[in-house]
Amino acid sequence: MSSTEPVPAEPIQLSDPDDFDDIVAEHDVVLVDFHADWCGPCQMMEPAVEAVAANTDAAVVKVDVDVHQSLAAEYGVQSIPTLLVFAGGELVDRTVGAQSEDDLTAAVAEHAA
Repeated sequence: MSSTEPVPAEPIQLSDPDDFDDIVAEHDVVLVDFHADWCGPCQMMEPAVEAVAANTDAAVVKVDVDVHQSLAAEYGVQSIPTLLVFAGGELVDRTVGAQSEDDLTAAVAEHAA
């Protein structure tokens, strides 16, 4: 399944939780960053998350767990940062805790078509 939507070069800030499934469905590979503004490790990871958005074919979605608590609960997010990788609309990978840019890029590349 190939996407017709261009992949944004910057992270998508999720504003409406109803858009989440559509975003995941319309891109081949999606990295989802469940984070919070007050989270130190989340802030440290910001440049790596932005680099994945800019340098890979994956769409990157940032989900603020304080704003979207029900979505975080739906995906079992208990610690942040939690990063999920979706490929072909299916959840294929999950990591918890700060990750390096190389780790994130590798997780995305593993599931890229």
